[in-house]
Amino acid sequence: MSETDAPDGPPPFEEPFSSDDVEQRIYGTILQTREPTTASAIADSADCDPKTARKYLGWFDALGIVTRHDGHPTTYERNDAYFEWRRTNQLAADHSVEDLQDRVRELTTRITEYEETYDAASPAAVDAVAAAEGSDERTIDDVYSDLGDWATAREERDRYERARQQRTGSEREQASG
Repeated sequence: MSETDAPDGPPPFEEPFSSDDVEQRIYGTILQTREPTTASAIADSADCDPKTARKYLGWFDALGIVTRHDGHPTTYERNDAYFEWRRTNQLAADHSVEDLQDRVRELTTRITEYEETYDAASPAAVDAVAAAEGSDERTIDDVYSDLGDWATAREERDRYERARQQRTGSEREQASG
């Protein structure tokens, strides 16, 4: 038996969900879906019957995990807002208000440094080619890396701030309840 055939190793790339139950395979397929997709296509990808896929997709729709688009045929797509909400809730559950505030401060400092470095309010306002050509220190790859990090820091700060507000609100409710 070769190393890749080991029963406890990862499944082959062609069959990433082969060891999971059908619900997990459908869920995993949804996570990889970037556009509205039919239940039949999801069933093919998850290696299950389309009727079974429709059953789980209906359940995932009720939970808000997918968005159902009525039409002929009906299609489903991942609900990114659900996953964003879930990440925010997890941050609020896992961190204290102080930890969340500290992270917001750290990210704000990093964002402010980028705003000053590039003399812009957001990464979208920066002409990457002009910024690289106007600098002796940064290559175009450095600028693109900075812009990506800056955009990520802004998104992360927003997420941590929402979690902080959520956590602060729940602590107020507990104190007044």
